[in-house]
Amino acid sequence: MTATDLTPRPGAAPVGRMLLAQTALETRMLLRNGEQLLLTVVIPTVLLVLFSAVDVVDVDGPGKRVDFLAPGLLALAVMSTAFTGQAIATGFERRYGVLKRLGATPLPRWALLSAKTGCVLVTELLQVLLLSGIALALGWSPHGSPPAVLLLLVLGTAAFSGLGLLMAGTLRAEATLAGANLVFVLLLLAGGVVVPLSKFPDAVRPVLELLPISALSDGLRSVLQLGGGVPWADLGVLAVWSVLGLAAASRFFRWE
Repeated sequence: MTATDLTPRPGAAPVGRMLLAQTALETRMLLRNGEQLLLTVVIPTVLLVLFSAVDVVDVDGPGKRVDFLAPGLLALAVMSTAFTGQAIATGFERRYGVLKRLGATPLPRWALLSAKTGCVLVTELLQVLLLSGIALALGWSPHGSPPAVLLLLVLGTAAFSGLGLLMAGTLRAEATLAGANLVFVLLLLAGGVVVPLSKFPDAVRPVLELLPISALSDGLRSVLQLGGGVPWADLGVLAVWSVLGLAAASRFFRWE
């Protein structure tokens, strides 16, 4: 009879398995958070239904109101998850020492940030499916190239993730909470999401067009509403914000 070998074998799991487990954990935590769900799901959905049904603001371009609103609210969904939600959650994790403790585990710090990015991408996929389904039910008629839309969403996610992590890693949690929500409201109103940038004064319009939410909204509209090609100018703006935001976040992010 062979004796059973009960010798412990301590050691870290493969990085890929740790990354997948942490991504799943981050996603479950986000979906259980009522405030996060309000930002990421409820607000964009309510705005899409409300402004599609009620003639509150004038919209630009051909087609129905929902054809103008759907791309802008897809952009808002990306911002709410990649920037606002991620900044607030990461800021409070940093305050309560969660990031410090996770940083002491075998999970590499780059893998932890990658898991947060994976959580953002999973949530955005759910948002896009939900908002697109509602918009189609309201009569939305999307056009254009799916690869161009995907590229815009990926660069928009990178831009807002970098800015969200920069805020969470440099400010106190309370300041991050206030600042992230304030930026969300300001960009909702002045970023071309539901109010066309053409309605703003000529003096401020060039500045507003350089905002990441404006570039993402405008790029998605040029493809999905107007059936245009790849919006290189908007992609360029998002690429610049992505590089600057992620570089600044990696340079100045504090784990404690």
